[in-house]
Amino acid sequence: MEISHPNIDGKVCSGNHAALQASQGTTYHEKPHQTDNNTAQCSGLGNGSAGADQKFLSKFVSAVGLSENKNWPTGQAGKSSSGPVVGAPNSNANAVAKDLVALNRDEKTIVAGLLAKTIEGGEVVEIRAVSSTFIRI
Repeated sequence: MEISHPNIDGKVCSGNHAALQASQGTTYHEKPHQTDNNTAQCSGLGNGSAGADQKFLSKFVSAVGLSENKNWPTGQAGKSSSGPVVGAPNSNANAVAKDLVALNRDEKTIVAGLLAKTIEGGEVVEIRAVSSTFIRI
């Protein structure tokens, strides 16, 4: 998605609606530990000063270790004292789902197609309208 659909990449895991630490989180990081600015929570960028380079699904995926099965389905965020703060069960999965639901119809179709391509043999078929007429004489 990073290369083929950067507009969609910038709409998922780019906000602050799932921030575990209010007004914290500027950088996605695999191990937030006790650093307030670090987060491994999708849409956990609670600080308005998060860099534009952080506001992408691709950045979230690469920075928090998802390919190594880390920080999924539950996220965490750094906290200076006694950190990190662990999210509610499935917090990352729920945040990704919320961001995907917010996409428009065409963007959802693109995402569904990309997901189908990653699953061998999968395909997406969109049916815009179905109607039938039956007349009995």
